[in-house]
Amino acid sequence: MKWIGLVFLLSLITGCMTPNKVQRIEAENSIVKYKQDTTDSPRFANLYPGKKTYPETCSENCYPASAVVACQAPAENCQFIGEQSIPTLHSDFSIRWLGHASFYIQTPDGSKLLLDPVSGQFDWPVDWAFRLDGGLFRQEPTWLTPNENKELDAVLYSHIHYDHFNKSDIERIGNAAEYFTPLGFADHFSKGGYRINEMPWFSTKSLGELDIHFVPAHHFSGRIWIPYVYEDNDMSLWGGWVVEHKGRRLFFAGDTGYSEHFKDINKRYGDMDICLIPIASYYHQQEGEWYRYVHTTPEDALVAAKELNCKVMIPWGYGNSSWKMGDHSSHSALLRLLHMHKKLKSDIQLHILNEGEEVKL
Repeated sequence: MKWIGLVFLLSLITGCMTPNKVQRIEAENSIVKYKQDTTDSPRFANLYPGKKTYPETCSENCYPASAVVACQAPAENCQFIGEQSIPTLHSDFSIRWLGHASFYIQTPDGSKLLLDPVSGQFDWPVDWAFRLDGGLFRQEPTWLTPNENKELDAVLYSHIHYDHFNKSDIERIGNAAEYFTPLGFADHFSKGGYRINEMPWFSTKSLGELDIHFVPAHHFSGRIWIPYVYEDNDMSLWGGWVVEHKGRRLFFAGDTGYSEHFKDINKRYGDMDICLIPIASYYHQQEGEWYRYVHTTPEDALVAAKELNCKVMIPWGYGNSSWKMGDHSSHSALLRLLHMHKKLKSDIQLHILNEGEEVKL
């Protein structure tokens, strides 16, 4: 029995030391933009830097209470309770919102995808430091079952920020799934025999019957070691994803501010059937305009959805399992979205999910 245990231990150690298989996807029409003022390693840049002019901005009474959002306290610990008809898109995409930016997607060809999985807190030691500091900590969401985790075909990451990329989740998922990431991402994986596709903007990699396109976002990248002391290195790329099956398209924006890149995505790939767009983390009393520069307000998200010609928009970023980074409360962003949707007389069809809920469109 001791020998069996020793063999098992050695197999675990050997598996952890297996080199990763990293493939950089090249595409003739792909785009990569770099900062011009760096003297060390190349650092990525947004397609449309500079001061922004926003088409729509809520300036007063932006968070009225809603009869379809039931809360235990004002805009806090809420559930959406409104009646919704399921749009008849016949896209056969099934979407489950796990919380914050994490989604479990079942595609028409039977593939099972996981977007930006973070099932717990930030990676150690940042989670520990924030706990001691009394800072960012969230109520952990209900996650995939062991069988669902085991049967994953692919994991897609938008960028390396802690609330979108968690190394403990990679260990839990394992190396059976294929990983799709921005450029410069593979260095953040430990050795373990992972299959990693690093992609520039407007590049494509096939998975079964799917075409997986990596698209721009207006954001930045970096990791921190000490809370509130941030090193903005921008040495790995950021972006969003378009998952396409026979002309049906699901768009995941990743973290992004509003810019012309939404129009570029529509011009390149056409109209979107389902759009998963963030609506939170745009407000910060001390940081001012910077938070909106790299995160969409609810009205920015509605404008972006219009420019993408989304048939249905599913918002994310708020919620009882969110970190409330740059937000008034857990559900203030949803209240603002519902308010601005009416005020702007938007024709974008919204489908609101509570964390853990699933819809097939």
